[in-house]
Amino acid sequence: MAQFPGSNKKARRVIPGFHLSLGFTLFYLGLIVLIPLSAVFLKTFTMTWEAFWNTVTSDRVMASYRLTFGASLLGALINVFFGGIVAWVLVRYKFPGKRLIDALVDLPFALPTAVAGITLATLYAPNGWIGKLLTPLGIKVAYTPLGILIALTFIGLPFVVRTVQPVLEEAEKELEEAAVSLGASHLQTFLRVILPSILPALLTGFALAFARATGEYGSVIFIAGNMPMISEITPLFMITKLEQYDYAGATAIAVVMLLLSFSLLLTINALQAWTRSRQNSGRD
Repeated sequence: MAQFPGSNKKARRVIPGFHLSLGFTLFYLGLIVLIPLSAVFLKTFTMTWEAFWNTVTSDRVMASYRLTFGASLLGALINVFFGGIVAWVLVRYKFPGKRLIDALVDLPFALPTAVAGITLATLYAPNGWIGKLLTPLGIKVAYTPLGILIALTFIGLPFVVRTVQPVLEEAEKELEEAAVSLGASHLQTFLRVILPSILPALLTGFALAFARATGEYGSVIFIAGNMPMISEITPLFMITKLEQYDYAGATAIAVVMLLLSFSLLLTINALQAWTRSRQNSGRD
């Protein structure tokens, strides 16, 4: 059988530089991600198992876990609902000031976290613009877990909006029009046509908002009140450990936070992949 010249050589890639780019990528990830994470685990391994367990399961730490993950989860769910509505309005409707509102969505990205925290604390304090309206109703926001929830919702909104927005822009409106022409109600059209197409984007936005909220510090400490067992978040507790020169205790709590966050994000990514595979199989 005739062979073309050079047929025994390895096929060349269309885009050169793969090995160099791969090596640089692995080096960069190792330098920025893997080495710091490994340092956290190595420092934690200096503790005995009993000391580690007593540190990460103390009553004060457990209370901070419940507050941090509970508020992060609830804030991400709120952002999925309202962030989806904001993305829908920005994509499907034209109105005066649309560009301004679209720019305001990115405000939590632009603001330094400390500035966001001070601003929220000022607004929701008992004598603040919003707080003085809520105080007569018996609603206290600043220096309570409710204030933490508002801060985490504020910083997580752009993740959902910016994730869902491009998916809605690329959605085929003909499918929605066909569903309506076949007698489907607006609710049926949303549940059976629109929601399945944006569900992976919603899950991605939820995961990003949740991941950002669990590690948030600057925008929370000013509005939280930081009372142990009541409004103390886990990142603040780790800072407290560091100020006490208890580096092993701080890294032990960080390891637990890392493992819990990674497990939840892995579950969300698996659910997202399953949703996409269901969509692809349905199209086939």
